[in-house]
Amino acid sequence: MLDLSTLAALHEKYREAASLPVADFAIGPHRFDFQKQTYLMGVVNLSADSWYRESVALSAEAAIRRGRMLHAQGAAIIDVGAESSLAHAALVEGTAQQDALVPVVRELAAAGLCVSVETYHPDVTTACLKAGARVLNLTGTDRSEEIFREVADFDAGAIICFVQGANVREVGDLDLGSDPVGALYDFFARQIETATKAGVSRLWIDPGLGFYYPNLQDSATRVRHQMQIFLNSFRLRGLGWPVCQALPHAFECFEDEVRVAEPFFAVLALLGQAGLLRTHEVAKVRGVLRTLELVRNAKDVLP
Repeated sequence: MLDLSTLAALHEKYREAASLPVADFAIGPHRFDFQKQTYLMGVVNLSADSWYRESVALSAEAAIRRGRMLHAQGAAIIDVGAESSLAHAALVEGTAQQDALVPVVRELAAAGLCVSVETYHPDVTTACLKAGARVLNLTGTDRSEEIFREVADFDAGAIICFVQGANVREVGDLDLGSDPVGALYDFFARQIETATKAGVSRLWIDPGLGFYYPNLQDSATRVRHQMQIFLNSFRLRGLGWPVCQALPHAFECFEDEVRVAEPFFAVLALLGQAGLLRTHEVAKVRGVLRTLELVRNAKDVLP
């Protein structure tokens, strides 16, 4: 059982990391001050294979409508993807992704929203940046130097996702040892160096995606891994960039109430000092943020 003594011991052991600052930045007119605030990223899925049914939009019109709704609910960034990350989902080649994504990106960007595109294809990246995307949610490592140069050319930002493989659809078993932070730190340090050398000056790091690996399909194993990552992510602050956490759903634990899973995991991510939460449930997670901000700002919580 997770308890206060466990959290206190974790914080005490890595107290120095917890106090390290991370970069604030603006992307176009959109300002991010991570020292003062955690931000929400709302999800729009254009793939019928996506597990989270509430996020699926099967037409450009539906996707644009959902993006606007998520923004109204409090999402600072709208993340749009055209291929599910699930192992059994159909692969969507680059041209088909562009056909699905570009009209949505163009419309949402024209409305003044900060749009992110989730992909690992260089050609999709270029097309969406041309259409007005401000952020690349990069779910691969192959050709990353080329992709980062494109991001820099458009003065955009990037989310670097931890992927043990060429991309999120080509991964093997995950082995990070008993303490995953060291391996994550090394991975992100390499990718950050590649990105900054290419000219990218606005970054997030996303240590998640662990639930896509074959050896983490057992629910209990996967949830323990996710909780460990969430609570320990503040130890990555030494890299200098804010952490983005993709909130999972843990259907096996929450069953019929699966839509409250992401708000639960949001609490753990916030304890780990995440700066950006990627969620299908913007309205629910926004309530969690507001509540924890009340506690943080209260003068009489602790004696």
